[in-house]
Amino acid sequence: MKQILVINSSINGDKGHSAQLVQQFIAQLPQGGFKLDTLDLNATPVPHLDMSEIAAWMTPAEQRSSEQQQLAAVSDDIIARIKAADVILVGVPMYNFGVPSQLKALLDRVARAGITFKYTEQGPVGLLDDKPVVIFATRGGVYQGTTMDSQTPFLQSFFNFVGLKDLHFVYAEGLNMGTDAQQAALAAASARLAQLSAKIAA
Repeated sequence: MKQILVINSSINGDKGHSAQLVQQFIAQLPQGGFKLDTLDLNATPVPHLDMSEIAAWMTPAEQRSSEQQQLAAVSDDIIARIKAADVILVGVPMYNFGVPSQLKALLDRVARAGITFKYTEQGPVGLLDDKPVVIFATRGGVYQGTTMDSQTPFLQSFFNFVGLKDLHFVYAEGLNMGTDAQQAALAAASARLAQLSAKIAA
């Protein structure tokens, strides 16, 4: 049985378009063939990173104080869940031209030198085993392929950096540009995710 890690970052929770597309994707997978693990960053937000947490990472595990153990456990748990997953689904609405700060806070816990990446003489090397990552990018306007789309290059760079290169994007854009535009965007996203779900289920 494959394990799916779902990461939802919409502040609208289950009502967000990105979360709904994730659920639509899951509904098209064979029943009983997948186990779900969900990180809902609206219901359970990850605090923004600070130096005390970084210091906890840099302290050998056997030398950490109880407080440092708790701080390090946040990142350790997220990374363990990513490693355990066979497929990762990420719901990513666009807020003010970027990824939600809730998602950025989580990703800050994923980038760990010596654990998810390392530097070599040839440059950085990702240490995570590659696996499909499907990103459901929902936007009020239309940004794909323009210089105003900061999300796509950032997410590509980040996931590639830690070793995740099998990336797939499902875009739903123009969601705030009228009913017709929204319906067309969601229909196009549904067609795209149907293709991807069949590919991943194979």
